Amino acid sequence: MAQKSTIYKVELSVSDMDRHYYETHKLTIAKHPSETDERLMVRLLAFALNAHENLEMTKGLSTDDEPDIWQKSLSNELELWVALGLPSEKIVRQSCGKSDNVVIYCYGGRTAEVWWDKIKNSTTRFDNLQVLNLTEQNTTELAALASRSMKLQVNIQDGDVMVSVDDSIVYVTPVKWKDTDH
Repeated sequence: MAQKSTIYKVELSVSDMDRHYYETHKLTIAKHPSETDERLMVRLLAFALNAHENLEMTKGLSTDDEPDIWQKSLSNELELWVALGLPSEKIVRQSCGKSDNVVIYCYGGRTAEVWWDKIKNSTTRFDNLQVLNLTEQNTTELAALASRSMKLQVNIQDGDVMVSVDDSIVYVTPVKWKDTDH
């Protein structure tokens, strides 16, 4: 018998001074049985860093042809494709062809560095691709904040991120491995 997803209720308040975006999102998130707390929290962080009224969580791990998060225009065109982890070169290429902008949030310490060394040269032609790395310490600290019902506050200023739940605070500084050319 297949395991069922675990439902998380999240009230995500985003204060993004860099983009002048201030909004609270009430999210119901299905955590796939194979998804770790670390990945769930990276997904929430990625949502906060790209927060927009049209941004949506997708089916994620249960589908191969969708990103973890996307933003579509009113005419259903893909404006933003957000992927987590270490996608294959083929997935990166396909994503860049399908969407106006692609952001990959990679994590996993040394494994992420090896992945990036392997594919970075093949990504130079994509001017709509941004790759950010999250340190192992950051993602481990974020995972410790996870609970089935969360009030998450994310403050973003000058590229630095402060994530807080109750009295716990985690400071995250995503490292840009590749930035968009536009």
